Amino acid sequence: MSDRHQLADSDARPGFSDVEPGEPVRQKAPRRRRGRRIALIVLLVVVLLAGGGALAGGLYYRSVDKSIERVDAFEGVPEESRPQVEVKGAMNIMILGSDSRDPESTGGSRSDTIILAHLPKDRSSAQLISIPRDTWTAIPKSKEGRGGRDAKINAAYAWGGVPLMVQTVEKFSGVRVDNVAMVDFAGFKEIIDALGGVEIDVEKGFSTNYSLAGSRTFKKGRQTMDGAAALDYARERHAFADGDFARIRHQQQVIKAILDKAASGGVMTNPAKLNSFVRATSDSVAVDKSLSLVDLAMEMRGLRSGNLTFFTCPVKGTGRVGSESVVFPDPARAKTLFDAVRRDSVPEILAISGK
Repeated sequence: MSDRHQLADSDARPGFSDVEPGEPVRQKAPRRRRGRRIALIVLLVVVLLAGGGALAGGLYYRSVDKSIERVDAFEGVPEESRPQVEVKGAMNIMILGSDSRDPESTGGSRSDTIILAHLPKDRSSAQLISIPRDTWTAIPKSKEGRGGRDAKINAAYAWGGVPLMVQTVEKFSGVRVDNVAMVDFAGFKEIIDALGGVEIDVEKGFSTNYSLAGSRTFKKGRQTMDGAAALDYARERHAFADGDFARIRHQQQVIKAILDKAASGGVMTNPAKLNSFVRATSDSVAVDKSLSLVDLAMEMRGLRSGNLTFFTCPVKGTGRVGSESVVFPDPARAKTLFDAVRRDSVPEILAISGK
């Protein structure tokens, strides 16, 4: 299977890792699917590149937008159980990620990522909240009857696809999910190489044996990384005492570095480069049926990477439930955070996150 056909939509299992023993998994006849290697990059970078009227081409970009693959993210999600909209105009986008080429992945399991991106009503900033994949929480029952019990949050995808993931994140956070985007983090390599590398400030020196190249050593300090190095950096967790939390931090670093490089590399002010970027990535995007990336980009044309804030949902720590290693959320702090998100109170969100 090629990289462009690694991920499936809400009607198929994408390889998220937390399927419990004995749990049935939906399987349908395979269909030809376009890749989604850099949905997150397209979602955020296209928004950033809208500055200065670069997307004023209008009809052309809307034709590209119409060609983007769509998933039915809200099919069967009961409206009566969903959080209400408290601030009209604010937007919350759930970003689901997997890494189909992670060298650690075995038996079809893939490292996965859950991000709730909050876009305020005034579209002057964005806050991206990572929810650890092993967060122990209640998962609603899917329409097929799977779930309906406590488990790691990413088990929801295996049991009920995107719709059950929407229900689970909404139940966990109390925040209404307006839109959904999907991404394979392995696609970071291609976009980083296209940008000529990115600048990353490595918090401490470490070595990894999980690189596709066999092994790699990172020295402490700021350095330029090509796509392969940045991907290895974003994947590593064994070299750090806080494991997946370090991996989340590094993913956030890489995302921001990509945005910074795209904004400073002449793409925004060069229609030809922007056109090439859009053409090269349009068939890699998968979003829900109602999300228009072009409309969103035009709304947020004043946004820059300095107005993007990345942080992690508050947790109490890690532990075990039976044989499983899990992350325990901090209910009080998480409630305060997500209450601020619901009310579109950016100053409170930033204060809670310590940013």
